[in-house]
Amino acid sequence: MAEYKLGEVEMRFANLIWDNEPISSGELAKLCEKELDWKKSTTYTILRRVCDRELFQNERGTVTSLVSRKEFDAMRSKQFVDETFSGSLPKFLAAFTSRSKLSEQEIKELKEIIEKNGMY
Repeated sequence: MAEYKLGEVEMRFANLIWDNEPISSGELAKLCEKELDWKKSTTYTILRRVCDRELFQNERGTVTSLVSRKEFDAMRSKQFVDETFSGSLPKFLAAFTSRSKLSEQEIKELKEIIEKNGMY
């Protein structure tokens, strides 16, 4: 099972892959040198780390995602709610809205999400 937690550096790296996939590992190393000021060895170390977490794969020198950015964000959000609010979405929303009021547009969008997912 993939681990859906990444540090800041790993997250920047993951975004580079998602934005450019499929990408050869050599091109990824060049991109990381340009964008992150990394050496080739750093790129391959971090690549191995995210591949071990089953988020990406490096098959025959081509790097692709095993988990889409959308799926990653959804799982990360679920983990946050599970860990912080004992899995309770209502507790999360209560905490979220305790500091700022939802706009009419946000309320409308939340209602649409609930209806779309058969929760209403």
